[in-house]
Amino acid sequence: MHSGKRFGALEFAVWTRRSIYVLTLLSAVPTVLYYCGWTFVSFPWQPIAIMGTAVAFIVGFKNNASYSRLWEARQIYGAVINDSRSFGYILRDSLSLNNSNKVKEMFSRHYAWLTALRFQLREPRAWENMNTVQFEEYSKKYEIPERTSRLEDELKKYLSENELQYILGKKNRATQLMAEQSKELSEAYKNGEINDFQWTQINQQLVKFTDSQGKAERIKNFPYPRNFSSITTYLLLLFIIFVPFGLLKEFDKVGDGTFFEGYTLWFNIPFSLLVTWCFHTLDSVGESSVNPFEGSPNDVPITQISRTIEIDMRDMLDEKDLPPAITPKNNIVM
Repeated sequence: MHSGKRFGALEFAVWTRRSIYVLTLLSAVPTVLYYCGWTFVSFPWQPIAIMGTAVAFIVGFKNNASYSRLWEARQIYGAVINDSRSFGYILRDSLSLNNSNKVKEMFSRHYAWLTALRFQLREPRAWENMNTVQFEEYSKKYEIPERTSRLEDELKKYLSENELQYILGKKNRATQLMAEQSKELSEAYKNGEINDFQWTQINQQLVKFTDSQGKAERIKNFPYPRNFSSITTYLLLLFIIFVPFGLLKEFDKVGDGTFFEGYTLWFNIPFSLLVTWCFHTLDSVGESSVNPFEGSPNDVPITQISRTIEIDMRDMLDEKDLPPAITPKNNIVM
């Protein structure tokens, strides 16, 4: 997540510089050909304008869908924050009088669940963008904790050796950690450490965590529909190619009867570049937000949120040695 006021203009220019090079070339080639006498390469601008309307519509649709996925992901983790705090004080007040060690153990297992879930959500998928040169280059400005540390080392902080090995042997570690919480809760109920009402309250919180995990996994494992993504790419490519051809005659006529006659044709290069860059960058911005857990600078900051929850819950137990909050690096926080 970008925590500054805005991405700088220079950042955008550097981020899109490869596309600027290509778009400049695509604008220059038809202009040079037209100047050399190949006037037949000029196309009527009207059908291209109609195509531009279609492209604007579908790019806008994609950006709206991308923002919806990003905002839903943030709402999911907002629910995880609130439910974790509720879980913490309900569990503490229900069990601490009978078994304070079990309270600490279940608190630690919850931190482990948050850790396992964020590692699972940061796993790469084929349709994500972090393997592209553009994103790999920008990722050097910040750190993705799930890429610089191992899950096993992180879970060691919270689980016993036996439970650690058991969890690492599972496919969906976050799910199994929540199952262990349920098992621990059932044992406490059977031993008379909590009553019916307390068991129901705590169990409801576990159900909420499972629900939030499932929602996050749905966003992670189901990409923006490939049919919409593909048609957007193809229409945008066609529009970018044809724009410089459609503006040739228009810019050539601008200087008729003036001192600039014959020279205004060259305005086709910067203006075609500007138009195509706007459309291409709008599409790139939507693409950078469509996968909110991939590790991009526009991700939901699930690592920071998990650390915030851990700090709050440890504070509930009056622990003094609290972990430090995660702060932005170059205005990016994960």
